[in-house]
Amino acid sequence: MQHVIGRRTCGEALGNGVSEQDSFINEVTEEVRRDKLFALMRRYGWIAVLLVVLLVGGASWNEWRKATERAQAEAAGDALISALTITDPEERLQALEAIEAEGNSDRAAVIGLLEAAAAEEAGDAEGAAAALEAVAGDETVPQVYRDLAVLKRVVTGAGEIAPDERLSRLRPLLAPGSPFRLLALEQSALVEIEKGETATARGTLQALLADAEVTEDLRRRAQQLIVALGGSLDAG
Repeated sequence: MQHVIGRRTCGEALGNGVSEQDSFINEVTEEVRRDKLFALMRRYGWIAVLLVVLLVGGASWNEWRKATERAQAEAAGDALISALTITDPEERLQALEAIEAEGNSDRAAVIGLLEAAAAEEAGDAEGAAAALEAVAGDETVPQVYRDLAVLKRVVTGAGEIAPDERLSRLRPLLAPGSPFRLLALEQSALVEIEKGETATARGTLQALLADAEVTEDLRRRAQQLIVALGGSLDAG
C-alpha cells in the first residue's frame, strides 16, 4: 500500500513538474512573441502611423474639396441667375464673362451659349459667332452642348458660311439618336432650298414628316415649306 502511495506521489510530483515546465515554456514563448512584436512596432510602427495620418488627412481633404466645389457651384449659379436678370444685352454679356467656369465643362458650355445669345442680341455678330465656335470646338465640353452650338452657328451663319459647309456641319447631327436630329433636318432642307435643290429639299422635308418624333410645330413648318415648293402633302 505504501508502495502504491509512493508511486502516486512520485507521479503527481512528476506531473506537477511537467505542468510547471510547460507553463514556463509558454510564458517564455509569449515573452519572445511580445519582444518580437515590440521590435516590429519599433521598426515599422511609423508605417502604421503614416497610414492613419494619410487616411485621416485624405478624408479631411476630400470633405474640404467637396465643400469647396459646392460653394463654387452655388456662387456660380447665383452669379448666372443674377446675370440673366439683366435686360441690357451688353451688360448681361459682361456679367456672364465675369463668371468663373474653369474646371467645369458643363458650366463653361452653358455660359458660352448664353454669351453667344447676349452678343447676338446686342448686335455683335462676330462675338456671337466666336462664342459658338468656341463651344463647338471644345472637346472637353459634353457633346450635346457642342451639337447645339453647331446648330445655332449654322442658323446664324446663313449668308456668311457657304451652303455646302453648313450642310457638312449639320451632317453629324442627323445621326440616329442625336437630340437635334429633326431640327438639323429642317435646317438641311432650308440650305437645300437656298442652293436651288427644291426636289432634294422636298425629300428632306418628307423624311421629317415621316419621323415619329416630329413635333407639331415642326410638322406645320415642314408642310408649309412643301406646299410652297410645289409639293404634295400626300407624297410619302
